Amino acid sequence: AMASQWRGLRGGFARACGQGGNQACTLLRKRTNPGRSRPVRGIRARAQEAKHADSNASNGAHQTEARVRSGARTGTVERKTKETDIFVRIDVDGVGKCDTDTGIPFLEHMLHQIASHGLFDIEVKAKGDIWIDDHHTTEDIALAFGQCLSQALGNRSGINRFGDFTAPLDEALIHVVMDLSGRPHVSCDLDIPAQRVGTFDTELVEHFFQSLSNTSGMTLHIRQLAGVNSHHIIESTFKAFARALRRACEYDERLGAGAVASSKGVLTQK
Repeated sequence: AMASQWRGLRGGFARACGQGGNQACTLLRKRTNPGRSRPVRGIRARAQEAKHADSNASNGAHQTEARVRSGARTGTVERKTKETDIFVRIDVDGVGKCDTDTGIPFLEHMLHQIASHGLFDIEVKAKGDIWIDDHHTTEDIALAFGQCLSQALGNRSGINRFGDFTAPLDEALIHVVMDLSGRPHVSCDLDIPAQRVGTFDTELVEHFFQSLSNTSGMTLHIRQLAGVNSHHIIESTFKAFARALRRACEYDERLGAGAVASSKGVLTQK
């Protein structure tokens, strides 16, 4: 009945208005049935909102899954000898916080690079015989750092294992490749012109990474592609190391739960 009434009304109005009837009918349609086109837009809007909600839920699920898989990937090590008293704590899934007190300013500057570019939360407190030199304290911090990292990663299931990054700093360019294989090895090809940067002995750069590799079970290759400024070369090295380590520690989405990126099925020597 309503349809019949509408057709009669539209026909009469069109005949009364002649050629302008179509336009008039359009106006009449909008006035007599103003909500007709709104449901279409409403359905589309609701469908789009539902799509975004599903996408956000999916992203949230992936983030939640990652947090669940990671658990608390943290490590804490206290190391005491007659030469040093070291405390190191690392949260692999951090946000880049760094709290250091070592008595070695340049080393602290480099630890901040690892935290910032690796998005690790790092706490390092150290007392050592720095009145002799920085060797023992730097070495023991690196040893504890490597132990923390190994502790945080556990059996290393689910991680990418491999990481690489090339970092520039002005004229300096450093490439770092690593494998969290459980096998310690360092190949370091750095040509640092100055013997010291501030009070820091630049020979300790390679020794820091060698010590860290020994206790973390990391294969590490460092290559200097360019660079003449000692500070730039060293800082670029630590930045590249941090970024490569971040990649190696991240989860491989294609690996199943508990799977290890190794044909042997293990990535540790324990």
